[in-house]
Amino acid sequence: MNVRDCMNSHVISIAPEESVAVAARLMARHNVGALPVKARDGSLCGIVTDRDMVLRCMALNRSAEETSVARIMTGRVAAVSPTASLTQAADCMAKEQVRRLPVVEGRKLVGIVSLGDLSHRDDYAMEAAEALSEITANVKNL
Repeated sequence: MNVRDCMNSHVISIAPEESVAVAARLMARHNVGALPVKARDGSLCGIVTDRDMVLRCMALNRSAEETSVARIMTGRVAAVSPTASLTQAADCMAKEQVRRLPVVEGRKLVGIVSLGDLSHRDDYAMEAAEALSEITANVKNL
């Protein structure tokens, strides 16, 4: 089984020039904690999380209406191919300390896969649990 078999291909994304306020409203409307940032050509150029908003905008007393997503997003994003195995995706999540990975084909964003997606697959529930354990252990050590 590969990433394509369990990824969500209906990804809510945002453009880098949009405001943090727009990103926050999208996250609230779609009940997500992260948005891939997609350039005009469809390529993945970053990811913005609710944590990015708090630490890089609100905590610095910046206006969410006037601050662009490009200014607070994480530009170096771990991603996987839709043909990667679910084990490779879980290993990448553990290594990169993330709970979700954009899925990129060529340079285009085609989906997103999360630990939750992996945990719903009986054959990969153990890999998802191990990845979450590694992520959680490193958070406790901070």
